[in-house]
Amino acid sequence: MLKSCLACAGAILLSLPAFGRNLCVNPGGTAGCEKTIQSAINSAGPGDTINVASGKYAGNVIIDRAIALVGAGPANTIIDATGSSNGIHVDGYDHAGLSRVIVRGFTVRNANHQGILVTNASDVTLVKNRVTGNDRQLQLNQNGPPTCPGLPAYLAAFQGMDCGEGIQLSGVTNSTVADNVVDHNSGGILVSDDTAPNHDNFITHNLVRDNPYDCSITLATHDLNPTQGKAPKGVYHITVKGNTVVHNGLANGEGAGVGIFAPTTGSQNYGNVIIENTLADNGLPGVTLHSHAPDQNVNGHLIANNTIYGNGPDAESGTMEKAGVAITADPGAGAITGIKIAGNRIFGEGIDVVFSAPGELLVHQNNFYDSIGIANLGAGKVDGALNWWKCSRGPGNPGCASTQGSNIQVAPVLERPDLDD
Repeated sequence: MLKSCLACAGAILLSLPAFGRNLCVNPGGTAGCEKTIQSAINSAGPGDTINVASGKYAGNVIIDRAIALVGAGPANTIIDATGSSNGIHVDGYDHAGLSRVIVRGFTVRNANHQGILVTNASDVTLVKNRVTGNDRQLQLNQNGPPTCPGLPAYLAAFQGMDCGEGIQLSGVTNSTVADNVVDHNSGGILVSDDTAPNHDNFITHNLVRDNPYDCSITLATHDLNPTQGKAPKGVYHITVKGNTVVHNGLANGEGAGVGIFAPTTGSQNYGNVIIENTLADNGLPGVTLHSHAPDQNVNGHLIANNTIYGNGPDAESGTMEKAGVAITADPGAGAITGIKIAGNRIFGEGIDVVFSAPGELLVHQNNFYDSIGIANLGAGKVDGALNWWKCSRGPGNPGCASTQGSNIQVAPVLERPDLDD
């Protein structure tokens, strides 16, 4: 089998087209290099690599072709987008079929809206960048929700507080966001379907911290199609793995560690995987799911092997206790099913898992360390067998975590923690 797999991998590598020329950029435009990043992109052909030397460069960089844009590292190569909507826009919205783009080794800062925006593209890799301070047009309103003047109309739905985020993927497929530092933006990483379906993307090993007004990693359908009688777009099959997510949404209590949201009737946000992350000290629960309307598909998520602690409450769930995971459906929304919460270590919360929805939740082999392990506050039921309840005797016994609400199955219980502590 190994030999067969290696042969297959070799065949795939051989089938890929070779990269083209190596182009260069430096601040002086010397030694045959371009002076600006945009002029180098405009001169590049598909498959070319553009190496950008140390220095500070202007924002509003538009990538409209299959290239690798490579900086000299975030400490050295700075894209300062002061006065621009975006730092970098990988623009498949205006250039249909865009794919095979790499952006690596930059600091992107001070954009009005998004630090790095990717629209309607596939096979895009954003790796080893720092994206910081990209909220310059965010306007906080004392008597109403925040606004974001100048945001393009195709991104404006539901996004006043996001103001574009540090990194946004809209209508993106089969792409990777890895090993980036995303800090001090309005929010962190937003995965949405504003412009097209968004699916099969990998968000991994990023540090997302200190984004004060919104979630750190947000999987959100902003789809108005179903309400207009059109086919839904949707956010699905997104994997969020191995990220460190801390101190987000603290200015207004609005930021989940990972948020899964569906606001409109008939919208689709399903089949996502949240695994092996550290989700700590955020304004909302470590993982927060909201279903706000009928006829949605928000089912089939896996939330597994995460370390979750010190996060805030989700008032929409019906309790103001701090929570590790909160899954909530508004009155009139449909049943939530097929979500499995497994192998997580949750502590430093008031309630470890809150379910406030019709349907059924599967909660197995988690380590609960707080006073309430599972709260079922809605019309659904919870299969909560095979969890560790802070002691060997299970909920209801002295020194153990307890349950809140009804329709919670707890037996059998684990008699020792399921993870190495």
